[in-house]
Amino acid sequence: MTINFDLATIWAFIIAFAVFMYVVMDGFDLGIGILFPAFARGEERDQAMNAIAPVWDGNETWLVLGGGGLLAAFPLAYALILPATYPLIIAMLLGLVFRGVAFEFRWRDPRHQRFWDFAFTTGSFAAAMTQGMVLGALLQGIKVHGRSYAGGWLDWLSPFSLLTGLGVVVGYALLGAAFLVIKVEGRAEDHAYRLAKRAAWGILALMIAVSLATPFLDAQYWRRWFQMPAILFAAIVPVVAAAIFFALFKSLAGRRRYAPFLLALALFALGMAGLGISMWPYIVPSSVTIWQAAAPERSQLFMLVGTAIIMPIILSYTGWAYWVFRGKVGTEGYH
Repeated sequence: MTINFDLATIWAFIIAFAVFMYVVMDGFDLGIGILFPAFARGEERDQAMNAIAPVWDGNETWLVLGGGGLLAAFPLAYALILPATYPLIIAMLLGLVFRGVAFEFRWRDPRHQRFWDFAFTTGSFAAAMTQGMVLGALLQGIKVHGRSYAGGWLDWLSPFSLLTGLGVVVGYALLGAAFLVIKVEGRAEDHAYRLAKRAAWGILALMIAVSLATPFLDAQYWRRWFQMPAILFAAIVPVVAAAIFFALFKSLAGRRRYAPFLLALALFALGMAGLGISMWPYIVPSSVTIWQAAAPERSQLFMLVGTAIIMPIILSYTGWAYWVFRGKVGTEGYH
């Protein structure tokens, strides 16, 4: 095992961890935005907004870390994935901008609160949908010629990418509803439980659909999931998923406070594991491996030292922020 293998593998796991943390931290506040129209104007919407107002901007740190890490550690992959998904990336960033502006202006411009609520929902939905479609576009394959993207402007648009986009939207909605179960009270809490149950059924159906469609995208995926001896390990994933869904529905029926959110996170972690089974060791499926896309060893090692210092700091201040703002929220806006 060479040092390049070690560093490329370490960086692959760092970026995967950053992506998962982004899904964890920003997924539930995007989910709350997606569900926002389902809550009644006034107290319910105010509680939903207050649940994430103190922490939403810090959550996006992980998006920067994941994107920046991809550019620095795997520049070839960055140079291939972005041109293949530019329209989606631009739409995602615009959605995040609309959502961020809505946070600030909703309380300070009450005359146009309906417009800012619309911006909050639209931005959240656009960001979630495009993130899922980027995943779908990556899984279905990116046309590569040499070291350049060789596809068209709309290659990312397909039934499969729309399916994965919808899957991420519903998955974030589940995270958002489960987080609100922890944070809100009264009618808003009752509403959050009902929405979480509906989202759980939706993500169950969509996870099954995506799982059934993925092996037919590429022969590599089929071998990873259905040929011996890989099937012995891959078969664990649907068994564990069934157990998590059973526990999730049971926790919602029993109106547990923390269990639904933790189980929803477990579903996303399992989805990441399934993604790893399908793609490894390719960072651009069937075209570029993590070692082919890796930056020079010295660059990776230099960045690894910085990451080893900064990541614990990020985890510490994030944990501290959530500890400070723990508990149920009220209806008055944060200023």
